Amino acid sequence: MKYVLVTGASGDIGEACVKQLAKKGYSVYCHYFRNEQKMKSLLSDLILQYPKQDFFALQADLSSPNSVEELIQNMFQLHAIVFAHGDTVYKLLSDTTPDEMTYLWLTHVYNPIRLCQLCQPKLTQHSHSQIVFISSVYGLIGSSMEVMYSTVKGAQIAFVKSYAKEVASMNLTVNAVAPGAVDTHMNALWSKEEKETLRSDIPLNRLAHPKEVASLVSYLLSSDASYMTGTTIPLTGGWSI
Repeated sequence: MKYVLVTGASGDIGEACVKQLAKKGYSVYCHYFRNEQKMKSLLSDLILQYPKQDFFALQADLSSPNSVEELIQNMFQLHAIVFAHGDTVYKLLSDTTPDEMTYLWLTHVYNPIRLCQLCQPKLTQHSHSQIVFISSVYGLIGSSMEVMYSTVKGAQIAFVKSYAKEVASMNLTVNAVAPGAVDTHMNALWSKEEKETLRSDIPLNRLAHPKEVASLVSYLLSSDASYMTGTTIPLTGGWSI
């Protein structure tokens, strides 16, 4: 049985990843921060549906410098990591505070990299293991009003390329998915007009569904993707063309 850690498992994309991977036979460490009730409900459903697999809820604030060390204390076997947590600050760079910059850096860059560092011995015990970052198309093309978010997502993509080279000989693959606009609660603050404007800019004329992101993640964790590493795959409906 294979074990995967999914960070941000209480979010829409993270939850979709957990469900997809559980369906594929994985046991899952489900990381969350605030949504305890949602996590309890998710685990209850998974345990009933897949009684022969293991499911664990791990709480940690990944914007805190010491959270990763606490998180890994509750994990034993580990075959893969999916980084699905995240947050943004929507404002001009000139209005962004140092604390907000630090928050985004810790959340998206420092703690994920530190987690990879600490989990490498567990991951490389196996004949093949995987790390997948759910980054963002903004890490590739940038975005005004989300300069810091775009920057940290770009840093994730740079890390994927570099770390993939370093651990390739250990049969650890490292890849990223770069979604465009996804229909999640994170985007619930958009007005109807804003969504329509965004949709009109996307050649496929709709936002992505969380399940579509999860399906690509599932592929990257499969043996079919064993020759793919250091790669970032845009999932944008043609938005980034």
